[in-house]
Amino acid sequence: MVQPSTSAAYGALSLAAVLWGGSIVAQKLALGSFSAVEASVLRDIGGLAILLTTWWWQEGALARLSKADLATLGLLGLGVLGNHLLILMGLKYVSGAVAGVIIGSAPVVTALLSAALIQDVPLRSVWAGGLLSCAGVALVSIAGFQAAGEQPLLGSALVFLGVVSWALYSIGSRAIMDRVSALTVNWTTLLVATVIQIPLLWTDRKMLDAGVASVTTPDWLALGYLVVFATAVAQQAWLFGVQGIGPSRASVLGNLTPVAAVALSALILHESVGLAEIVGITLILAGVWVVDRQTRQSI
Repeated sequence: MVQPSTSAAYGALSLAAVLWGGSIVAQKLALGSFSAVEASVLRDIGGLAILLTTWWWQEGALARLSKADLATLGLLGLGVLGNHLLILMGLKYVSGAVAGVIIGSAPVVTALLSAALIQDVPLRSVWAGGLLSCAGVALVSIAGFQAAGEQPLLGSALVFLGVVSWALYSIGSRAIMDRVSALTVNWTTLLVATVIQIPLLWTDRKMLDAGVASVTTPDWLALGYLVVFATAVAQQAWLFGVQGIGPSRASVLGNLTPVAAVALSALILHESVGLAEIVGITLILAGVWVVDRQTRQSI
């Protein structure tokens, strides 16, 4: 497969991070009318329809896949499932701000797991920037801890497991994308996640019990955002970027997600942005710069 240029990879990763920042707000809104499983299933079905259409238009044929490739795609599908469903379940118990803090730890989790599992970059190249950005992420949403939600420990654990799922997905996807296109990896893994989730609808229902008429227009719009932008567009952009620069360097761009979440929360939810948020955003961007500088020198 042709490797994306570094600039294109960074652009795609930045786009994905910004879109995922908006998804934190959208997921919280969608849970007003949908259960976590309903929101996740509908999100994945809609995203799958878009990705399959795009794949058919661009490629039109499935590349030959070995048994090892199929097994890898199946495991990666579990990563997608964990990320989409566990974060939605966690958001039932914690505020969006707290979830944003935990999701902001994704770069650190990914960099550490990547350095340990595939050693794509030395650990010494990512730890300093990762810690700097992690401090910024904590500051960005520090006010959210006073509204932690009904069961903060359970909710935080679920969101964190969703972060670990995505870290493993990012790491595992790069190797197979040497043989299989990012678009194919995206729709096949999303298909696996969707099929596994459908039986879970019988255990977690809200809209199905109340009826489609119970869903408000803002909640439909929030779900639409999750389908089009947070799933189809952002996930494809992220895989494209990971293919270009690797999971460790890509993971640090994930720190832009809470930056976008703060801006969109202020715009859409009319939340105030104070000094702590401004300082935190500065630290996040500084961490992105430090890791990029260090990893460039180590390659």
